[in-house]
Amino acid sequence: MVLAAVPPSPVGAHQMLVFLLQLAVLLGTAFALGRLAARFRMPAVVGELAAGVLLGPSLLAPALPGLSGWLFPTDPGQIHLLDAVGQFGVLLLVGFTGMHIDLGLARKQGRAALWVASGGLLVPLGLGFGAGFLIPASMVGDGAARPTFALFLGVAVCVSAIPVIAKVLLEMNLLHRDIGQLVVTAAAVDDIVGWSLLAVVSGMATAGLTTGHVLLSVGSLVAVALIALLVGRPVVKRALALANRSTEPGVTVAVVVLLIVLCAAGTHALELEPILGAFLCGLLISAAGGVDREKLNPLRVFVMSVLAPIFFATAGLRMDLTALRRPEVLGGAFLVLVLAITGKFVGAYLGARMGRLSHWQGLALGAGLNARGVIGVIVAMVGLRVGVLTTATYTIVVLVAVVTSLMAPPTLRYAVRRIAVTSEEKDREKVFSG
Repeated sequence: MVLAAVPPSPVGAHQMLVFLLQLAVLLGTAFALGRLAARFRMPAVVGELAAGVLLGPSLLAPALPGLSGWLFPTDPGQIHLLDAVGQFGVLLLVGFTGMHIDLGLARKQGRAALWVASGGLLVPLGLGFGAGFLIPASMVGDGAARPTFALFLGVAVCVSAIPVIAKVLLEMNLLHRDIGQLVVTAAAVDDIVGWSLLAVVSGMATAGLTTGHVLLSVGSLVAVALIALLVGRPVVKRALALANRSTEPGVTVAVVVLLIVLCAAGTHALELEPILGAFLCGLLISAAGGVDREKLNPLRVFVMSVLAPIFFATAGLRMDLTALRRPEVLGGAFLVLVLAITGKFVGAYLGARMGRLSHWQGLALGAGLNARGVIGVIVAMVGLRVGVLTTATYTIVVLVAVVTSLMAPPTLRYAVRRIAVTSEEKDREKVFSG
C-alpha cells in the first residue's frame, strides 16, 4: 500500500481532543511552575518536572481519579502521541547541549581538566555500579540482567548537566574565571563519555547481555565516531556554509534541525540511542564554527519555552512519589543519592588534587559537577523506555537529578568565595562584560 492510499487522519476525534488538552495542560502548568522555580533561583527544570508530578500518580490520580483517567488514560496509542512530541523536543535539546561544548577549550585546559573529568566520572560510575547490586531485585526492570541494571545506574549518577552548570556559572559571573572554565570543560568530557556509555548500555539492555552483543554495541559506537569524523564533519561544515549564505534565520534553523534529526536517525539505525546522534551533531556544529548563533535564537526559544517543558512535564508524569512509602524504595533512594553526591565530590576533588589544583578549587569543581539536571532526567527516561528501570528506580534517578541540581549553586558559591581572583581573570572579565 502506498502512502497516498492511507487515510489522512488515523487519530480519532476523541483521541485528538485529549492529546491537545494534554499538551495545553502540561505546557501551561510546566511554564507556570518553571517561572516560579526561576523566581526562587532554582533551575526551571525543577518546576517543569513538578508539573508532571502534580498531574501524575503522585497527586492528581489519587485525588481525582476520574479526571486523571480521562485526561491521562493508560491507552498506549494516546501515550505514544505525547511521547513523540517529547522525544522530538529532547533531541533538539540535546543537540543544543552539544553546541555549548567548546572542544578547543577542552584541549587548552589540558592535564588538570583531564584529571578532574576522570575522577568525576570513574568514582561515581563505580559507586553507582556497586549500588546496582545492592538494590532489591523487585526494583530492577523486568527482563534486565543485574549487571546491565548496575551499569546503567552507574551511568545515571556519573553524568553532569552542562545546561544547568553553564546557567549557574553565568548567573554567578564565573564563566570568565579559570575555575568556571574548568568546570565546563570537565563536564563536557564527562558528558561525551557518559552519552557513549549510555548508548552501549541501552544497546545491551535491548539486545541482551552477551559477549557478542556487547562487542556489537562497542563496534557500533566506534563506527559512529569514525563516520562522524570522516563524513559528518565535512557534511555539517558544508551545510552550515550554505545556510549562512541566506540572511533569513529560517534557513539556518531548518538546516540545524535537519542535521540533528538525521544524525539521531543514523545512530538509531545502528541500534544506539538517537540522543547520541543528536549530541554528536551538536559537537560537530560547535567544532565547525561559522554558524550564526543569533539566527538560532528563535529555535532555541521555542525548544526551551515549549518543547523542553512538555518533555520534562511528561517525565514528571512517570514519577510516583507514593512509591517512597515503601521502605526498600526509600532506602534505595537514600543510598543512590548519597553515593551520587559523594562520588562526584570525592572523584572531582581527588582529580583536582592530582592535577595540582588547590583544596578550594577541588571543592568548587566537585560542587559544580554534581548538578545532573536535564541530563539525569533524559538518562532516566531512556532507562524506563528500554526496560532497565522500574517506576520506582526511575523516580529515584530523577530525584537525584533534581536534588543535586538544587545543591550545586549554594555549594559552588561557598567554595568559590575562597578562591582568589587573578589579574588575568580580571582582564578577562572586562572582555566578557564589554
